[in-house]
Amino acid sequence: MKEMNERYVKGIANLQEIDGSAGKDVIESLSGITADIGKYIIEFAFGDVYDRGTLDLKQREMITITSLLTQGDTEPQLVVHINGALNVGLTEEEIIETFIQCIPYVGFPRVLNAVSVAKKVFEKRNAELY
Repeated sequence: MKEMNERYVKGIANLQEIDGSAGKDVIESLSGITADIGKYIIEFAFGDVYDRGTLDLKQREMITITSLLTQGDTEPQLVVHINGALNVGLTEEEIIETFIQCIPYVGFPRVLNAVSVAKKVFEKRNAELY
């Protein structure tokens, strides 16, 4: 049974607000032998870091998708966090503009890969609306 400390409770609340069921799916995929990784994600990333003041969730998700873009080879995480960015109020245009801003610093290939992921996320979300 997971220890329900304050960090964990805050983390679950932030994860739900940002990522909805996608975040829950990620954590559930880490059950069993890798459950501690899920606990660290909840407590540290979403309980400590995302719960800090100063930056709002939109700013935090903008930074997160930028960081994932710059690392490369992070498509599953980009899918979750592009959805999260949309969930907390970033627009499709703001997400693409964020990626465009990265071109001079990380280059076209990584930006194009992130844009490709974003297009898939946008298409799926828009299809679900109709």
